[in-house]
Order: sequence, then C-alpha cells, then structure tokens
Amino acid sequence: MRRNPIPSTNRPVSFRGQFFGGMLIVLLGAFLLGCLGSAAAVGAYVYVARQLPPAEELLVRSKTFESTRIYDRNGLLLWEIMDPSGGRRTVVPLNKVPLVVREATIATEDPTFYSNPGVNPLSIARAFWQNYREGQITSGASTITQQVVKNTFLSAEVTYTRKVKEAVLATEVSRRYSKDEILEIYLNQTYYGNMAYGIGTAAEVYFQKDVAQLTLAEGTMIVGMAQGPALYDPYTNLARAKIRQGIVLDLMVRRGYLSRSEADAAKAETLSFSPPAITMKAPHFSVYVREQLEAQYGRELLYRSGMRVTTTLDLPLQEKAEAIVKARLELLKEGDATNAAVLVMDPSSGQILAMVGSADFYDESIDGQVNVTMRPRQPGSSIKPVTYLAAFERGWTAATMIMDITTEFPDGANPPYVPKNHDNQEHGPVLVRGALARSLNIPAVKALQYVTLPAFLEMAHRLGITTLTRPDYGLALTLGGGDVTLMEMTTVYAELANGGRRVTPQPILRIVDSANRVLFEAPKQAGAQLIDERYAYIISSILSDNSARAPTFGVQNSLVLSRPAAAKTGTTDDYRDAWTIGYTPPSVDKSSPGVVTGVWVGNSDGRKMKAVFGSRGAAPIWHDVMEAALKDKPVVEFQQPPHMTTVEICPVSGKLRTDKCPAGHKEVFVSGTEPTAPCDVHVDVAICSVSGGRATQYCPTNVLRYQYFEVYPPEYRTWAEQHGIPQPPLEECGIHTRAPLVELSLPRDGDYVLDVVDVRGSARLDDFDHYEVQYGIGDSPIGWGVINWQPVAVENGLLHQWDTRTLLNGMYSLRVVVFDRHGNSAMSPAIRVIVDNPEPTATPTPTRTTTATPTPTWTLTPTPTRTLWVTVTPEPTVTATRTPWPTLTPWPSPTRTAVPTLPAATPSPEPTVTPVPTNTEVPPEPTPTATLEPPAPEPGPTVRT
Repeated sequence: MRRNPIPSTNRPVSFRGQFFGGMLIVLLGAFLLGCLGSAAAVGAYVYVARQLPPAEELLVRSKTFESTRIYDRNGLLLWEIMDPSGGRRTVVPLNKVPLVVREATIATEDPTFYSNPGVNPLSIARAFWQNYREGQITSGASTITQQVVKNTFLSAEVTYTRKVKEAVLATEVSRRYSKDEILEIYLNQTYYGNMAYGIGTAAEVYFQKDVAQLTLAEGTMIVGMAQGPALYDPYTNLARAKIRQGIVLDLMVRRGYLSRSEADAAKAETLSFSPPAITMKAPHFSVYVREQLEAQYGRELLYRSGMRVTTTLDLPLQEKAEAIVKARLELLKEGDATNAAVLVMDPSSGQILAMVGSADFYDESIDGQVNVTMRPRQPGSSIKPVTYLAAFERGWTAATMIMDITTEFPDGANPPYVPKNHDNQEHGPVLVRGALARSLNIPAVKALQYVTLPAFLEMAHRLGITTLTRPDYGLALTLGGGDVTLMEMTTVYAELANGGRRVTPQPILRIVDSANRVLFEAPKQAGAQLIDERYAYIISSILSDNSARAPTFGVQNSLVLSRPAAAKTGTTDDYRDAWTIGYTPPSVDKSSPGVVTGVWVGNSDGRKMKAVFGSRGAAPIWHDVMEAALKDKPVVEFQQPPHMTTVEICPVSGKLRTDKCPAGHKEVFVSGTEPTAPCDVHVDVAICSVSGGRATQYCPTNVLRYQYFEVYPPEYRTWAEQHGIPQPPLEECGIHTRAPLVELSLPRDGDYVLDVVDVRGSARLDDFDHYEVQYGIGDSPIGWGVINWQPVAVENGLLHQWDTRTLLNGMYSLRVVVFDRHGNSAMSPAIRVIVDNPEPTATPTPTRTTTATPTPTWTLTPTPTRTLWVTVTPEPTVTATRTPWPTLTPWPSPTRTAVPTLPAATPSPEPTVTPVPTNTEVPPEPTPTATLEPPAPEPGPTVRT
C-alpha cells in the first residue's frame, strides 16, 4: 500500500530555501578557495553565476537531443537515426510516464527532490568529507537537478570547479523551473544502456512497448540501470541486473512508495527482453535517406532535432522484393551469381517504392552494405534505347532497315572493331523494331555510327545519366561499354514511361521537426519535356512487342507480364553484369501511376558469372517484383499520342508494302516520317533476253524478261548470294545501249520534189539487221511501198535516190523503218512531199509508137501495230485520189506557204501510150519527155524521233 505519494507541484521551490542552500554552496566554495566570510561567498556565487549559461536555456537545450525517425509512406518505422556519439532518444511527456517509474527514480536518485533547492547540503557535506579522506573525488552527491544541469550545460570533467558550477546552475534552474519540468527533462535524457537515451526509448529497446505500458517490475529494472548501464545490462548480466532491481524496489519500500508485498511480487516476476540488436528495415534505402538528410540539414540537426521523416518507400513491397531476390538467387547459384539489386519507382512522380541495394545488408562476403543501385556498372544492351532515341531525332523510324551482317568498323590505329550478336549469327535485313526488340548488337553499333558518339552522349546526359564522363568511348558504348548506375538507368526508363518528361528520383514525402513544424513537403513533379513524347511512345511500343522479340527470347519469356509492359534486358560480354529494366504506363488521368523496376544481378567484386544473361538472371526477378507491385492495380494500355500515323509496311524494306512483299505489318510513325515510296527490295527486274543484262531503256519490249528478285544494295550483294538469295545482274544490256536513230533529214516535210530525189537521214539501231525506205500516197497512206531495202546502217547519210519521174504529181508520204535481228522495228515520223514533175512535151513521130514505161510492182506494207521507240499519232485517214495538177493544194512548207492554182497548160500533142491497168492504190507513172526543175527549197528543220 502506497504510504508516501509524490507531492504534486508545478511551482518552483521557495526562493528562501534556495537562497540558504546557495549560501551554503558559497561557503563551501569559499572554504575550498580559502576565502572566509559571507561577503566573499556571496561575491563568489554571483561571479560564478555570471560565467554560466542562462538557466532559461534548459528546456531549449534539453529538447535538442532527440533521435530522427524514418518511416515508410504508410507510417511504418524503418529506422531511428542515432548520433554515433550518443544514442536513441524519444521524448515523452511526464504524464505519460507511469507513476511507479517516477517514484522509483526519486527513491533511487534523489529522495528530497521535491523539497531541496536543487542541491542537497547534507549530501554535499558527506561527499566532501569522503573525497577529502580519499584524496580524490569519489562521491558526487548529485541531485536530479544537478544531473540535469551536468548533462545539459557542462562538460564531463571531474573537478571541484565543475562541481561548483553545477551547484550554482542547479540552484538557478530550480528557481526558474518546476520540479515536474525538471523531472521530465531528467527522464528524457538519462542514458539507460544499449544506446537508449530517455525512459521512452528504454521501454522500446528492452521490452518493445510504449513507456505507458511498463509494469512495476519492468520500470524498476530500467531505473536500476541508470547508475551503471554497462554494469547492470540485463543482456550481459541478468543476475546483477535483478539484484539492482531489488535494491530499487527496497528503496521504494523504505521511502513509502510500495508495500513489501508489492516489492516482493515485482522481484519474483519473470521478465522477457527483446533482442538488443538495433536493426533497420530497408537498410540500403534508410541509409540513402540519412545521407540525403545529412547533406540537406547537417549532422547537428539530423542527430538531435527529433525529425520525423515520411519516405516514399512501400515497406510491404520492399519486403516482397527482398524475399524475391533471395529466392531467385538460390536458383542462380550454379551460375555463380551471388548478389542482386532492385529499384522500384513510380514513373509519374519519381517516388522510390522499393530499394534493395544487395541481397543481404549484413553479409560481408558479398559486400552487403554496398548499395549497388548507386554503384556504376556496365549496363549491357539496356542502354540501346538511348541510341535509337538519338537516331529518331535524326530521321530514323521504327521501319528503318539495317543490315545485320558482320561489319568491320575502323578504330584509328587499333584493329577494326567487329561486334558480334549474342548468338554469333547474322540476321540480314532487319528493321529498327526488330533490332531493338531482339537486342541485336550489330544494328545498334550501326545506329551509333549513324548518330555519332557526341550525339549519343548528349542524349544520355539529357536523360539524366551523369556517369559517362570518360573521353575515350568507342562504338561499343551502345552495347554497354560505359559505366552507369541502376538508379540512373531506371530513371531513364521512368522518363520513357512518363512520355519523355524528366523524372527526378524522390525518396522523401514529408519532414517535420519535434514540434511538428513542417520542414519539407515533396513538390509535385511537372517535369520538363526531354524528348518528343511520340519517340518515347515508339520505344515503348517496341519494348512491349512480344512478337518482335520472340525470335530471340521465345514467346514465353520473363518479360511478359499479366498486362502490357515494356522491358529491355542487358548482359555484358563477359557475364559480369545482367540487367533488366521495364515499366508499365501510367493512366492518362494519373489515377494509376504505373511502375518502373530496374534489376541488376552479378557479383559485387566483379567476378564473372557462368552464362547468366539478363534474360535468365535479372528478368525473372524483374517479373516477380513487377507482378507484386502491380497486384490489384488496374490494367493500363500504352496510349498513342496525337499526330502519329499507322502504315502497312514491308517487313524487310520498311517501305510501303506491295503485292510482291511477304506478309506485312502495320508500323506507327510520327506523322510526316512515314514511307511514301513502295518497297524496292521485292521487285520484278527487266532482263534483256538477248544480252542477259539488265534491260536498258533502249531494249525492245519483245526481248524483255521480267524476273522476281529480292534486291539488296550493292555492298550487301555478296552476303545475299552467299545466303542463297539471287541478285539481278549488275551489268546492263551491252547490246541495246543507244536510242534508235531513225530520221529523214531530206527532203523535208512539205517540200516540192521532182526528178530523182536524194533521200538523206539516219537508220541506225542496236542489233541492226536492215532498213527500208517506204512511201505511200497522200498525207495519210493506207499502205506503204518499199522503195529501198539495205542491210547496212546509215548515220546522217544517203538512204536512197528516189526517182519520182514515174509517179503522178501529187502528195506522197515518206518514212524510213529500221529492223533488228529479232524483228523489232523503229521508224521515223513520216514526211509529206509534193511530187511536182513538169508535164512532158510530146514530139509527134508518125512512124513511132511510144511504149509506156512498165508500171512498177507495188508492195503494200501495213503500218506496224507496235512501235518500240517512236510513237506517231496517225493523221486522219484520207482516201488517196488523183487530183488534176491545176487544182492541187500542196502541203505547206517553210519555203512555200501557199500554192496558187496554176493556169491551164498550153495544149500540145500527146504521145500515144500503152494503157496501164487502173490501180486505185498506185497511180500509173507517166512517160516523161522533159524535166522541169522547180526552184530548190530552202533548208528546213530535221525531224528526229
């Protein structure tokens, strides 16, 4: 039964009692200093008091020592950050401390606490005598108030001077603060062992409970540790701790706070202690946050201000990720993979949801405390999207064709760089979509060669990669030849998921101090537009296209989730690093933010693994973590931005598909970049059957043979032929090399002719056989007669001498037709001439009968139905009739624009002629008796085909 409860008071002890106590201290101080007399004692007191900090600072100073606590986004404690030179501390108000704990403290430390003026004169006198007898300070005789002053204001030196300062300050503190305030400060700053400062922290450390829930046995066990935390440590010496607990209980009985039966019951109680180890959850993340806080606020504020830090971490997801890493690494033991790291972020805000820096933070054999998410490693092919983004900005599309064949790239004075694909195979023509989705190396190097290294580095820096700083990078950079961090690479992929907007990793949501004042509130990230959102969408489209990556990864692979997701693997050449990074898209309204996860697998010391690819080592971890993070979240599709166009293309050339192409597929383009030309790989090529070469424009149509080919640029011809892909002839036809030259230069169109006329011009044709000079009646003959046939080509020379004297005067048409050895022909445009021979003058001879000139045999040559080189639009058909000379209207010519009607000729005797059978097609030729030379026509233009 409680006999002597603690007095309830919030008033300072009366000044009168404090004054006499202070005077006693001064007297003692005067004695120590050899100064006798009350005046000197008072003077010494005042002097010492002026040299000390103001007592009013007690509350301020006492509250500056409080541990910083880090919580996950749901309020779950991750870590309490302790001052390396101090410990953990949680401040609790006095009314939350159980009464038995307060009574035990007073009974043990300062029985006269509520009545003394901050010091106990009798205890001081006793301690002075003991110290004098021992020749050194062995007894302190400090009250609770003095202990508060010592811990708050003074150093730990053990001298008489410090003791005097302590007594003076204790007196001043008692004048300004109530006993309850002083007791609260004491209980919150006393060290109870195992890095526990304050009664609240001690309750958590030893019994894992709130201080208000402490029992009598638990409370007295803790109070007993205050005078010797190491000596009475229950973890190292429970028996001694129990003895000390019994002493505390006995003191409480002696002071009237407990009955004997209550004390004995508490002594008999068996106590259960929690493990003493101070652990932290999500250790790599917690340390990462501490580093951020220390950099921002400094060590003093971090370790003593009692900050409450709410982070972005999702502890349940973190613990699942840690478990997944350990389980998957067990399956990779045969591949000699001992470590892994995982980083999970919200791509919309950059908030870090999980961070596994290593498989085991406490395993020194794998350098467990090294946070691999922050350590530069080679990323393998996971960096290829950066290359293709730079290529998109320079005109490439997802349908750009690249030849995936072994290629030597010059490397200055070094041997040529010859990259190989992961399967050591060539795949021929591939489009960018397939090249990236299948992670082909040779096309990626060609893309970087096209982009150039400076452009690649500019893109990488723009996206937030800061670790690529060496001056000697080569084309292998696109295959992961430079060191980057998992944090940086995961951020790049977050920016792709975020439509090309900047993402800044965010570990902290909110910070408040011990007074609940807000020190920091995470801003909402708007994010600058780093790349065109349409390019980001195309990359997402490629990395989420399982059919495009199936030839390499198979249809069933770890990159396939239960929802649309974009992902890319990476593996270094020597299997030192295996990566997988991927993401799901956020919803348009951001109600579902999406998730991005980066995974690294390897060995912290850089040892090689045994054929552990990114797809085998990192991808299964990525798959499981993503499914855990997305559980119960709505499925979101990748949303195509505006101003994009979908076109069906040839899967080989990337151009518009034709009926000659294999089955095509639809590709998405930034509007304006889609192909407009048809496929030029799958084509019919015209071959000249005579020469076997490519047909030229001069090859006749009846010697053309159209043959299907899969045509590749000349530099890839050898590769195609070696892989059984026939290529068209390189040489053009060597026979039909010139355009036919078929023309009449004289006479000219519209000329008047008579007598024997030189027909001049050209008759030349590749593979020449012969030419014919033909004529017909009228300006649109219905038939043609051959007046000359020659087997020798003529170029700008005499084709024939045409005797017009056997023809009736009138209009005729002339042309030259040339033939090759295959029956192909070409003809000149017909010219029209007017035969204008003079009428013959007959001389009567009674005894002679004039015999008519035999009529020549005419061969009617129909107009060819097909002309290869020259197309002549026929004139309207006109029926050829004999027109009397006086009424003939000739064809206009440059030299004669009009022909007047001639006057009637003077009648003269006509010779007797032998009648010639009437021929409606060919007029009989009169027998000339005289030649009338008309004026020579002026030269006219040559008519050519």
